[in-house]
Formats: sequence, C-alpha cells, structure tokens
Amino acid sequence: ARPAADPLLRCAPMRILVLSDIHSNLVALDTVLADAGAVDRVWQLGDIVGYGPDPDGVVTRLREIGAIGVRGNHDAAAAGGHEIDMFNVDARRAMEWTRARITPATQSWLAGLPDVLAVDDWTLVHGSPRDPMWEYITSAQVARANLARIDTPRGLFGHTHLPLVFREHDGRIETLSPAEEGDLPLDARRLLANPGSVGQPRDGNPQASYAVIDTTAATLRWARVAYDIARVQAAMRTAGLPDRLAARLSFGL
Repeated sequence: ARPAADPLLRCAPMRILVLSDIHSNLVALDTVLADAGAVDRVWQLGDIVGYGPDPDGVVTRLREIGAIGVRGNHDAAAAGGHEIDMFNVDARRAMEWTRARITPATQSWLAGLPDVLAVDDWTLVHGSPRDPMWEYITSAQVARANLARIDTPRGLFGHTHLPLVFREHDGRIETLSPAEEGDLPLDARRLLANPGSVGQPRDGNPQASYAVIDTTAATLRWARVAYDIARVQAAMRTAGLPDRLAARLSFGL
C-alpha cells in the first residue's frame, strides 16, 4: 500500500515521542507521557486497544495530545474487522469485551486510522511495510525485505512488543538492542526501529517501553519507566478480562 501523506512541517527541530502496543493500558500510557516530558509530536504504531481495561481512555488521551499514526490488528478488530478470527482464546475474549464496551466515537476513530503513514523521512506501520497487520519483523532477513518496500530512509514498526532496530550497513543488516546502543545516531544508514510496547512489554522487562526521536541531535533514544502494574491488573480482573493477560504484566512476557 502507498503510505498516506502527512502535513507536518518537514525538517523542523523537534522531539517526537514514539509509542506502540499500548493495548488499552491508560496507566502505562500516562506514566510514559509524564516520563517523556515535553515533546513536539506523538506518533503511535498501532494496537492501541485490546487486552487491557481502558480502551476508551487510551483513545481519548491520544486524541487529546494530537497523536497521529496507524492501526494495528487489534484496532482493526475493535472496529469490527475479521482480524478477531485470527486471535487466540484470551485475545479473542478480551476483544469481544472491548467491542462490547467502546463508544461509537472510539470505534470510528480506530476505523479511520491508516495502515501505513509516511511522515517526513519515516514510514510508520504496525506489523511491517509489506504486511501492516500481521507480519512480525524479527530477523535481519525479514527486515531487509521490508526495507526494500519503503520509499523513506527509515521506518518504525511495532507488533512484536520488542524494542530493537535493524540497520543497513555495508550491505548487511545489523540487529541492535537499545541496551547495546543507547542513543542511536540517525545518519545515512537506512533502518527499521521498534520502540517496544507501552502497555504489554514482552522482552522480560515489565516496565513500559517507548522511544524519542530528537531531530536536532539526530538520535533515536529508547526509554523504560515503571508504572503501577497492580492497579492495571486489578482493573482487568474486575472487568472480567482473562487472568493470564493480567498476570503476564508482572513479568513482561
């Protein structure tokens, strides 16, 4: 799919907050927003809803702060799509709960999100450029194939819930983790980067994960922040959401 255009001013100095896989976890989202501090833009990479207890709250917050971005498979399912047919038992139960409770305004907003969005030098997707809903970019081989599908120098993706970057260098694809790299310089090398998950990390670290692009310093920085997991788990259990989905938040798995 050709990416939708965006009217943002190009090349303006700014800090851009990058979020993905919030999964109806408003407590984690608000903690990230406070931790990130002042930013000029907020980009989100999909799976805004699903799993968690506060889909309307998360969508409302994103709209309040003017976030732009794409939809994920959970967002498409919440808007009435057949993506729900591909979910496992727990994910399907949580999505049926979500569908029954979100407002028409939330459903309409999710349905209106694009699958792919081009913003300045970046292409935003949830899964991958060649399959925005479902493909997981987890290897250098898959990353190389997807870099060939974008017209921008860099791409951002989510879906795996794992913070990492694939970078093209001297004809090969490097795989880097935030722990290894710290601030990643944004230079002429093409790359695909994942900020990790705000609302349901799966890299063994339960802290919310996000990234910040600094166009002045030309860097991409990942960050982690602890949030009140017990509060979210209590809300999930009160709502009758699957206990396994609540329990895994404690372990980042």
